[in-house]
Amino acid sequence: SRYLAATQEQKNALRGVSMEVDIDAELPRLKKKGKLHALRMISSVGKITYRMLGFSGDASVKKDVIARYLTAEVQSQGTKDDLSITPANYKFKFKGTEVENGKNVYVFRISPRKKRVGLFKGELWLDPDTCMPVRESGRFVKSPSIFFKTLDFVREYATNNGISVPRRIESKVATRIVGTVELEINFMNPLKTPDADKDNGAGVSDGAGTR
Repeated sequence: SRYLAATQEQKNALRGVSMEVDIDAELPRLKKKGKLHALRMISSVGKITYRMLGFSGDASVKKDVIARYLTAEVQSQGTKDDLSITPANYKFKFKGTEVENGKNVYVFRISPRKKRVGLFKGELWLDPDTCMPVRESGRFVKSPSIFFKTLDFVREYATNNGISVPRRIESKVATRIVGTVELEINFMNPLKTPDADKDNGAGVSDGAGTR
């Protein structure tokens, strides 16, 4: 119950927040890399928009990997289904404790009750004092994109004003065309902004307003 209350507080606090993100993608088999710098905005109703601010590297990485990844996230947020990590969607099993940054955290093994896009099987780590998420990891049980075969991830959080905010995501994606993709996403400078409160719909733009 403390965790559910904490995540609702987290969800409310992150609405209307924008963050800069750096997305590094690599295709080891093809020896191609790319790095995207973008602004990630969450509207007042929780919809996610990305505004691309800059890119360096191979153009095919931007088009075939990063853009598909962001579009899959945006589309999963647009679904009417509630994908929250709650007892309604997941089974929880307490595993014990682990040490994270010198502090003990609670570790739960979680498995989805249904096989749906956006749900995963893995672990949830919680701060014992606040019950805010510290880390989520696992494999999505259903691919968010026909381009992806499997998607494994580790999502880490940092504490900002008592609220867990995204800090870093590492993903390894098995694709149907270009082999394995390695992604690292770093989040920076969370900021509550009036523009982010405007619900302009979920999407990915190129910085010039093009969807």
